[in-house]
Amino acid sequence: MHDLSNIHLAALRAVEAVARLGTLKAAADALGVTSGAISQQVLKAEAQMGVTLFRRTPKGMVLTPVGREIASHLTEGFEALLRGVSVAQSKIEDSMTVSVAPVFAAKWLVRRLGEFAKLEPDIRVRIDASGAHVMPRPGDVDVCIRVGRGDWAGVAAERILPQRVFPVCAPGFAEQVPDLAALTTVPIIRQRSNTLFGWDVWLAPNGMAENMLGEGPVFSDASLCLDAASAGQGVFLALETLARDAIDMGQLVPALPGRFPTEVAYWFVEPKGVRRPPHVKAFRDWLFAALSL
Repeated sequence: MHDLSNIHLAALRAVEAVARLGTLKAAADALGVTSGAISQQVLKAEAQMGVTLFRRTPKGMVLTPVGREIASHLTEGFEALLRGVSVAQSKIEDSMTVSVAPVFAAKWLVRRLGEFAKLEPDIRVRIDASGAHVMPRPGDVDVCIRVGRGDWAGVAAERILPQRVFPVCAPGFAEQVPDLAALTTVPIIRQRSNTLFGWDVWLAPNGMAENMLGEGPVFSDASLCLDAASAGQGVFLALETLARDAIDMGQLVPALPGRFPTEVAYWFVEPKGVRRPPHVKAFRDWLFAALSL
C-alpha cells in the first residue's frame, strides 16, 4: 500500500482536474496555473504511483482504465476535503464565492452588488469572473451563474430568467438602420465562438437569414461587442439582460423593433446534493428578484 506522504497533494489535484475537465488547459485555468505546470504535476503523480494515468493523444489526454478508477476516488476525496474546509469557513464568516462570466459581472452583477450588501451586510460575496467552465464545489465555488440551456451534468441548476435577443447600436448610429434592409449594408458586430445563439434567432421571424448580413468587427467577448456597439462601430445582437443598463444610460438603443426568445436562460447552479446554506439562499432570493425587474 502506498504511503501517502510520498505522493504530493498538488500532483493528485492536477490529475483530478485534468480527469474531470478533460484538457490540460481547462485544468490549468481552474487551478490558476499554466498548462505546463499541470503537465509536470501529472507526470510526477504517475511516477510516484508507478502507473500510467493518461494516454497522450493528438486530441488530448485520455484516461487509462486504471486512471479512470483512480480519478473517481480522487474526485470523491477532494470533494470530501472541500466539505471539511467549508465547515471550518462557515464557522468564521458567512461568505460565498460566486462564479460568473466576465460579461455578466461587468454589465450587470457588479453594479448591483451594493444593493445586496445593503440588504445583507453580514454576507461577504466574492466574485470569480472567469470564462472557464467552473464546477460549483463545497468550500471552493458555492454558486455559478451561467447562461445556457441548463443541461450541465453533475450539478443542480435552477432557471432564473429566459433570455430574448434584439439588435442594438449607438444612438448616433441608429439613423443608419431605418429598416430591415439596412442590416445588409451596415457593419455587424459579432462575438467569436458564440455557440448559444446566432443572428437567425432574430432574423428568421423577420423573413431574413444571417448570410444576408455584411461583415464587421469580431471580438472574443460579448462585453467588448457591447462596448464596440456603444462606440458606434456597428450593430450587435444582444441579450436583454446584458444590454439593459447601457440602454437605460443612453449608451445603446434598439436598432430595430422586436425581441425574440432564444433557447438559453440564466441559471443558478449549485453543487448537487448539498444543502443550501442560509447565506446562499439569501443571495439566490435577491438575484432572482433583481433579474426579474
